[in-house]
Amino acid sequence: MLRPLDALRDTRREWLINRARLIAALLGICLLLSVLIYRYYSLQITQHDDFLTQSDLNRIRVEPIPPPRGQIVDRKGRVLAGNKPTFIVGVILERSEDSNALIETLAQRLSLTQSELEAFRERSSRRRPFEAVPLKLGLDDTALASVAVDLHQLPGVVVDAQLSRYYPYGNELGHVLGYVGRLSADDLRELDQARYQGTLYTGKVGLEKRYEPLLHGKPGFQHVETNAHGRILRVLERQSPEPGQDLTLYLDLDLQREAVEALGEQRGAVVVLDPLTGGVLAMVSNPSYDPNLFVDGISYADYAELRDSMDTPLLNRALQGQYPPGSTIKPMLALGALAEGYITPETTVADPGWYQLPGDDRRYRDWTLRVRGSGHADKVDLTMAIAESCDTYYYDLAYRMGIDIMAGMLAPFGLGERTGIDTTGEQPGILPTSEWKRRALGEVWYPGETISAGIGQGYMLATPLQLAQATMVLANRGQSFVPSVVHHVDDLPVGGVARPSLPMMEEDWEAVIAGMVDVVHSPRGTAALIARGMDYQMAGKTGTSQVIGIAQDAVYDEDTVSERNRNHGLFIAFAPVDKPRIVVAVIAENGGGSSAASPVARRVIDAWLMSAADV
Repeated sequence: MLRPLDALRDTRREWLINRARLIAALLGICLLLSVLIYRYYSLQITQHDDFLTQSDLNRIRVEPIPPPRGQIVDRKGRVLAGNKPTFIVGVILERSEDSNALIETLAQRLSLTQSELEAFRERSSRRRPFEAVPLKLGLDDTALASVAVDLHQLPGVVVDAQLSRYYPYGNELGHVLGYVGRLSADDLRELDQARYQGTLYTGKVGLEKRYEPLLHGKPGFQHVETNAHGRILRVLERQSPEPGQDLTLYLDLDLQREAVEALGEQRGAVVVLDPLTGGVLAMVSNPSYDPNLFVDGISYADYAELRDSMDTPLLNRALQGQYPPGSTIKPMLALGALAEGYITPETTVADPGWYQLPGDDRRYRDWTLRVRGSGHADKVDLTMAIAESCDTYYYDLAYRMGIDIMAGMLAPFGLGERTGIDTTGEQPGILPTSEWKRRALGEVWYPGETISAGIGQGYMLATPLQLAQATMVLANRGQSFVPSVVHHVDDLPVGGVARPSLPMMEEDWEAVIAGMVDVVHSPRGTAALIARGMDYQMAGKTGTSQVIGIAQDAVYDEDTVSERNRNHGLFIAFAPVDKPRIVVAVIAENGGGSSAASPVARRVIDAWLMSAADV
């Protein structure tokens, strides 16, 4: 007997509905399985290569390998600028959850300066988030340990070993070598960024900058496999970098140090050339600086001290110091006057101790008027004019020639233009003419200015390197070379480039050089004191350049003049006279006169000739 509810059910309809639901469920499951199978197929077959590549990129990265910088060595192979291992702390920003907090922590541990933090921010702006950005360069052992011990708690921090530039002789060679410094945004705009991947340094001044393309080398790379924390597990592929090329200099370290010691505390410069090649045997500018300070970033305090010093240690006086050459130009003027017939070796000039222009009451005094109260002699010839540095003789000669002819005589000796030396920062000096004054100052040239120019004063300016080059012309009797600090780049010679010879009569050379020999070896020569005990013959010329003007009726008294207003002392020389092997130019800044410069040259020449004799 059926119950009432059972009578109302449609069992067949229920069965049909349940069957439909089951079929729908089965179809849904089949569809989902089909999608899943398709996805698996796509991952494993169709898109396998793509996802494999992406996976590799997550665990494999390309790291640049900076090239070792080329070394700089002296003529005997002694390393003047080399590389030493150092540690660098860097930060990979994308691996740090809070990069600001991380940087703050590191700043405390590493005692980072504000300039270091600013440099980090500047570098970060140029790097991609997954690249390590150097934070602290040149870590010492203490700083390294403070980071390494907790490296596992500092996500994103990496410690890397690199080679850093090192200058073992510090300020003795600061101005010769220059220095490297950290790459800046301006540097990267000028340089090939592909060649500087992973590189932290570039040459800033001196040889380091001039030869940067050769010293730098070419970077390599390596493919490395890393774990989830970025730690390198293994190197998959490596292409080694190409090291930079080495520079071999003409410079002799022993002679350089001798010149430094000879100059002592005296502000000034010494330039020593090999007359046979134009090679720079020594080049000193005092005071100097330690280039090591700049490698990892000089502190603000250290830089301010160098920048603001009254002694201007950052100024390379040998190349950038421009001084009135004083009487050192007298041999060059004499040669030009002989060649053009203005004088002969026998030409004499009356010397009362002063000179007057026609129609002018002003007296241009000879230096002997202050010392002796008279001139050099009643009549002065060429040899005496050079040996005793007779100003009156050259006042008369300058007046007769005029400034433009004088400039034409001095130009072949390289005055008034850069020598072309293979370093940076060289200044051209000034070789004035009437046109130069009109163009530079908008004024006409006056005869009195010609008189001053005749003894290397007034507007005339020269660098110690220019004076050394001019002396090389004298030593070689007309032959000259472009001064060069570098002798070889690897095995390729780069120095010894000859200039056009200066043609003059042999007797003219002999007459002028005879006067220069008497400067040193005559009892009345202006450098006679340095000849004591000399077993070779030296040709030289003293010079004094005024720092402040002296009124016509005033007398220069060194004891009453402040130290920085005293005259500069200059001396040029070469030796031995018959077969020159060394050329020297010295400036003793505010030294009071040539007596401060000539002993320096004597000591340097002695050292070089003695070392040559020992070989």
